[in-house]
Amino acid sequence: MDFTPNKPIYRQIIDYSFGQILTGAWAAEQRVPSVRELSLQLSVNSHTVLKAYEFLQAQGIIIAKRGMGFYLTSDALQHVNDARRSEFFDTSLKELFKEMTLLDISIEEVEEQYRKFLENQ
Repeated sequence: MDFTPNKPIYRQIIDYSFGQILTGAWAAEQRVPSVRELSLQLSVNSHTVLKAYEFLQAQGIIIAKRGMGFYLTSDALQHVNDARRSEFFDTSLKELFKEMTLLDISIEEVEEQYRKFLENQ
């Protein structure tokens, strides 16, 4: 994984984990890589992975099973969708609106482009 300097590594590991969940690579109620396994896989410090896993635990996305490792919760996908939607509305959409204002792009123009996008899917 290539890390970018503009975001903390643990946050990028959270994003990576979200991607694994959204694509189905990590399935509900299944074991996820251990802290050590993921730190080796991503070539990062295990404390960084642990910090990301602590965040995922606090959000109800993973749970620790004593002596067995970390597992996705049954509703992990919903938690990830909720978190991503919240981030989209709180961050991405605000940035998009700022750019639209600077470039004098109307919502109607965006709607037109969105319809074209959907047609080509």
